[in-house]
Amino acid sequence: MNHYMKEFCQTTGELLGSEQVRMMGRWCHHNRITTLDHSLFVAYWSFRAARALGLDETAAARGGLLHDLYLYDSRDKSAHPGWQCFDHPRAAARNAQELTDLSDKERNIILSHMWPLGGALPRSMEAWLVDVVDTLCAGLELSGIYDPSRLRRRLGVEPITEASEEPSPAPAFL
Repeated sequence: MNHYMKEFCQTTGELLGSEQVRMMGRWCHHNRITTLDHSLFVAYWSFRAARALGLDETAAARGGLLHDLYLYDSRDKSAHPGWQCFDHPRAAARNAQELTDLSDKERNIILSHMWPLGGALPRSMEAWLVDVVDTLCAGLELSGIYDPSRLRRRLGVEPITEASEEPSPAPAFL
């Protein structure tokens, strides 16, 4: 694990060890890519880009990690009230607020990550950054250029993949 990964894990460790975040490994988000793998991909590269640009890397990493914390199968129409593209940012924001205290910036990152489709307007440079990184990561995943499960394994994050599965201990980096 390189020093950026270690710093990312230190920044997001409380969330990476949580059952809710690791449960995102149960559902596919982009084809065969799980919501957990996608969210880690977005969070890590948002963290790296925010650092390079002198922005709030903590808000970018946390907002990026929690941006798709909707915790249901997006293909199950009974799991959400309308069109997934419009609905999931609000569901993710509600779940994230139940999991941890969110700053206003982090909440806006989550709510605006689908802009202009998802409704909320990005109100910080970090929110704009996560919106762009999310789009780029989704493109890399859907095109098959990169499989973000590689990053998850390097970070040592173990998904909770079955409803009956007992949570394993928190990752060693915590």
